[in-house]
Amino acid sequence: MIDTPLLQTERFDLWQPRGPQDLAALCNLISDEETRRFLGHARAELPAQWERFMRNAGSWAIYGYGVFQVRPRGDEDLIASIGVFHSWRGFDPSMDDQPEAGWIVRRDWWGRGVAVEVMRAVLAWFDATHAAPRIVAMIDQGNTASVKVAGKLGFARYGGFTDPDGTTLDMFERVR
Repeated sequence: MIDTPLLQTERFDLWQPRGPQDLAALCNLISDEETRRFLGHARAELPAQWERFMRNAGSWAIYGYGVFQVRPRGDEDLIASIGVFHSWRGFDPSMDDQPEAGWIVRRDWWGRGVAVEVMRAVLAWFDATHAAPRIVAMIDQGNTASVKVAGKLGFARYGGFTDPDGTTLDMFERVR
């Protein structure tokens, strides 16, 4: 059982997955349709969040890194899911078997600098503890806010992909 956050920023505690007690908060995080708009086929239902939770726990267990559950300092309110996880997307070899950055921020926290503040701390920790020279990210072309976040974090676009539903995803990388 994890009883303290792994990292902290000025405003936030960053927790590793703690256990099934966090599932309701994960469902709530993406229950808002606008929050899910750029998350592809993400669903807020418990079975879908259980799968996401287990993939994240597996990334932590196997690779030593994953997505953090973000809460305001000293609070239990889950407001974001942000970090670097190990992914295998299957649509482009340059994205497969790579550390991938991602951020989901609850809608009522948009525009407050959460993703940039937390990802800066995550990237500093990741760079200090892992030897990976490259981190990838994929962002729906219409998600201009996330494209701006990626730019502030040093990611540059290197390609694109159109999924079977017709959604265009831009692929980004941050190379040390």
